[in-house]
Amino acid sequence: MMSMVVRQSARAFRVGLVWLGIFLIAMPMLWALLTSLKPKGDTLTFPVAIWPESFTFESYSTLLFDTMFVQLFLNSVVVAVGTTLLVLIVGTLGAYGLTRFKFRGAELGAATILFTYFLPSTIIVVPIYLTINQLGLSDTLTGLVLSYTTFALPFALWMLRLFFQTLPVEIEQAARVDGASRLGLFFEIVLPQALPGIIATSLFTFIIAYNEYLFSFIFINSDAKKTLPVGINFIVKTSYEIEWNIVMAASVLMTLPVLIVIVSCQRYLLSGFGVGNTKG
Repeated sequence: MMSMVVRQSARAFRVGLVWLGIFLIAMPMLWALLTSLKPKGDTLTFPVAIWPESFTFESYSTLLFDTMFVQLFLNSVVVAVGTTLLVLIVGTLGAYGLTRFKFRGAELGAATILFTYFLPSTIIVVPIYLTINQLGLSDTLTGLVLSYTTFALPFALWMLRLFFQTLPVEIEQAARVDGASRLGLFFEIVLPQALPGIIATSLFTFIIAYNEYLFSFIFINSDAKKTLPVGINFIVKTSYEIEWNIVMAASVLMTLPVLIVIVSCQRYLLSGFGVGNTKG
């Protein structure tokens, strides 16, 4: 009887710790949501009231109709989606080649690719800027997509490589015996099996590109082509005072699309990361 009480108490304690962790993690987002629903005057009161005395969507209306938020959001989505597609095309082909074609130095090459991911952005930003400028793509979203690919691709390639290593090669060998081409079995057999890893990698790449600040700040000069991380800062600095309800509304709207995508693809995300971490 005593042991059962101890087990139940331990379980209740663990559940309490989990909910405490969830609350601590969710508190900043909850604070941002409540602040975005406050009138401007309520954000300047002291002591600070957590719960608004009255709810209003004025900050969202101002943000969407009186600022460049929508244009900035579309720019960020275009750049993030473009980067994700380019990384997936190159990453899946590269990872498949590293796992299916045996050649001297393959492991060293894969490790070198991952090493490039750990290089600080401040080291590679100048040579990438010079390259993009020579290609005539400075101050363009296309140039931004190419620059984001340089630091998103190495980790995506490594992650996809780990996932491809877990896929059985016997099915591919049987298909080759039946006369299937290498390209045909890649699209018809390998990609469907690798879908969880591809989705997990695409989410990672999308989030990195969607939230990137440094390259966008340096490479883009036109206000109409700025992305959200840079443009939001620009909107705030143009005001004589910081309107915290608008800032928090922008934070909520920036986070919402990523949150929706992650929640809707959670099953693939967990399986993709789980399988990929079993090898390597």
